[in-house]
Amino acid sequence: MKKTYKIEVDCANCANKMETAAQKTEGVKDATVNFMTLKMNVEFEDGQDPAEVMQQVRKNCKKVEDDCEIYL
Repeated sequence: MKKTYKIEVDCANCANKMETAAQKTEGVKDATVNFMTLKMNVEFEDGQDPAEVMQQVRKNCKKVEDDCEIYL
């Protein structure tokens, strides 16, 4: 399953950090962040609950860029 989320981030480097953090989150098959459109595309592993996984993605992104936001 793939979903797109609106994000808020200050710079392209921060967006790259968010992308890496999201990709390393358990339950995420793939994730891409587009700084120009301020969107995060997430593909979830089979059988995962997107709402639960995205809570962890948000926590992991906040660790690397504390002023970022993901609108779930």
